[in-house]
Amino acid sequence: MPKSLLEYADWLAERDLIWPQVPAEVSAKATAFVEPLDGVRAVVWNVYGTLLRISDGRLLFDHPKKMRMQIAMDKTVEEFKMWHSMNRKPGNPGELMYEQYAPLLKRQLMANTQQKGDSPEVDAPAIWRKLLSRLAEKGYSYDINLYGDPEELSDKVTYFFHSSLQGVEAAPNARDALTAIVESPLKQSLLSDAQSFTLVQMLRALRVQGTLPPLGGLFSLGLMTLSFQDGLRKPSASLFGRCVERFEAEGIEPREVLYISNQLRDDLSVAKQAGMQTALYAADTLSLRAAKSDVRDPDMKPDRLLTDLIQIRDILSI
Repeated sequence: MPKSLLEYADWLAERDLIWPQVPAEVSAKATAFVEPLDGVRAVVWNVYGTLLRISDGRLLFDHPKKMRMQIAMDKTVEEFKMWHSMNRKPGNPGELMYEQYAPLLKRQLMANTQQKGDSPEVDAPAIWRKLLSRLAEKGYSYDINLYGDPEELSDKVTYFFHSSLQGVEAAPNARDALTAIVESPLKQSLLSDAQSFTLVQMLRALRVQGTLPPLGGLFSLGLMTLSFQDGLRKPSASLFGRCVERFEAEGIEPREVLYISNQLRDDLSVAKQAGMQTALYAADTLSLRAAKSDVRDPDMKPDRLLTDLIQIRDILSI
């Protein structure tokens, strides 16, 4: 039976592979404001840059440093033994694969959305499914017992490629902050730019900090709003609108939802416009996206400011 994506990720971790690391944290110059906030019935988190520290501060699909991109492509081609089914042009295998990858990525980024101002999300596994289908036309084969059907294979290739491109680790006290809410009467969920591998990355990183309940015990799965599932990425207003709709269907009004993120202008400010209460996570200069002028702007100013995720206990009095 093929490995699940989580089983595959754990299997990779047992091998002697070298992955990129997240740079050491450099504390942002910020003062916490964590006075108790009334009326909160649900807490919603951003993932990359908030619950997870990630190299470069955000999830990338094409790294601005050509060498980083080439290394990730090289490792992926080698890991999945793609070279023998590729066009034998002169050049580095990773560069040749990138020549096919880049146009597919660009096409997705330029896709149309139904609402003006919304931004399409990249379907990373779909890019690799297309690349793998081209290889299959040239006789490419793989271990079905390990990787599964073509869709399962593309998920695993995507996970491996992004793991080779950017390192991730749980933010300090992320696990304790999440489990504190689990032990409270509050609902907990995610509103985040994400891919099919994001939850696996997050769970594996959080496990380093301690034991975890199952995913369904950690979050209200029906209340999750993940960009790859909705086909929209931030700052699409429609993405935030769908999040609000999911909570309203559970009898929770937008003003009763506290949204926590490291990004202000293209994230928390849009949530604020949608009626949510907001908290800026300002701990690490690597991921913090908030200008001082924006923090002071009444239309964007967050309701609370955390410099440590465990401060959520103070804000919620739990």
